[in-house]
Amino acid sequence: MQAPQSAVEMLQIAADAASDKGGEDLVALDVSGPLPLVDIFLLVTGNSERNVAAIADEIEDKLIESGHKRVRREGRAEARWVLLDFGDLIVHVFHAEERVYYGLERLWKDCPLVPIELSNPVPEANNGV
Repeated sequence: MQAPQSAVEMLQIAADAASDKGGEDLVALDVSGPLPLVDIFLLVTGNSERNVAAIADEIEDKLIESGHKRVRREGRAEARWVLLDFGDLIVHVFHAEERVYYGLERLWKDCPLVPIELSNPVPEANNGV
């Protein structure tokens, strides 16, 4: 199976929102095959609890502004791993340590990646050049 276009559109909104708030290492997995109720997982890393919360809040705000309904939110108080469930799209915003520890990429390694094209990509470091 392949994720429907509506889920891919939600992914793009969420990815742009995450990037705007400094989200790093964005990875989208098409989990529609093994998980019949979900199409895409978006994994994002924040560099502090405050950053994780800001990323999650921005994603939630932008998806709701676009007319999508949040089904569930978990982990916002601790801001180490925030899960946002929007039905076809589930966003996992991790603190870097939690992302490594839980290793969702390893758990879902057989799922295909969904390309993400950011509207405002973060410029690469010039490495001292």
